[in-house]
Amino acid sequence: MATIHFLNVRNGDCSIIQNNSGRTTVIDICNGNAANQRKVAEAIRNILGIETFGAPARRGGNFGMRDKPTDPVEYIRALGVGQVFRFILSHPDMDHMDGFKALCDDIGIVNFWDSGVRKEKPDFSGGPYNEGDWDHYVKVRDGRTDVKVVTPRAGSHFQFANAGEPNDGGDYLSIVAPSNNLVDEANADGDVNDGSYVIVYRSAGGRIVFPGDAHDATWEYVLANHHDLVADCAVLIAPHHGRASDRSYDFLDVLRPGLTLFGCADSEHLAYDAWSSRDLPIITNNQAGNIVLEPSGDGVDVFVENLECARTYESADLTRRSHGCYFVGRVAKPQPVA
Repeated sequence: MATIHFLNVRNGDCSIIQNNSGRTTVIDICNGNAANQRKVAEAIRNILGIETFGAPARRGGNFGMRDKPTDPVEYIRALGVGQVFRFILSHPDMDHMDGFKALCDDIGIVNFWDSGVRKEKPDFSGGPYNEGDWDHYVKVRDGRTDVKVVTPRAGSHFQFANAGEPNDGGDYLSIVAPSNNLVDEANADGDVNDGSYVIVYRSAGGRIVFPGDAHDATWEYVLANHHDLVADCAVLIAPHHGRASDRSYDFLDVLRPGLTLFGCADSEHLAYDAWSSRDLPIITNNQAGNIVLEPSGDGVDVFVENLECARTYESADLTRRSHGCYFVGRVAKPQPVA
């Protein structure tokens, strides 16, 4: 069974897909330089099993889990991952590569996905990020390590990602952005958000969309060219961590996600209204801590780390756990529109 982990990593992103093939995909990383900040091996030893996703609209409640972040490198190590098969950097902002060097050094990666978006090296003086992560990213990106650099764009098909499934052991990942034009425009105007990868994982329980920090031009392209791959998705990882960012949210009228996962930010910076006005349920890392998804033929089962958060869900079954998280409900598998 495939398992997806959406980690609580402060003001950034880190998602892990344990594919049915046995390969591990990591999309972005943050808080990866917090060695020994929080050991999780003990917390995820008991991996148990997996009913209708109930009362997810309980959006209130500040459970303060942003102050108890996870070290993603330790988390991946505790999963027993020998090497990460593919690391997908959605775009080269530091809150998506904080800990990249530690991941490479301590766990190892086989393939690195590079969209082709480029930006100037940031100023690290007095900032929260590690210059070594940027330097190692450039080294890997430019082919100066043993890591294989892969450069897929929208619509790319290749072995192990999305070609020949299931006979050739693909991992059901579809690339719906960026296009060549989006990359060229991002490099010309410096807006790397509109060069973000948008990845669709076509799970047994419905499509799960990982959009990085995709902004308006990206969504216009995706909806015009890959509408059916994103429409009526089961789960959406909120673009730009769920932050309000002077943008259109019309894409939500097509995606209509059964559940959206928000990262961490101050509440006044999160775009709650865009989701609540459409009656779309969300869970935030600040409420839940880490979030684990287990797709099946009936939908996507949802587990949250924070027990107090789990208790607010009418459909919760606290005897069911996965990777140290408590079962709170199921996102029903979206049905095709007749």
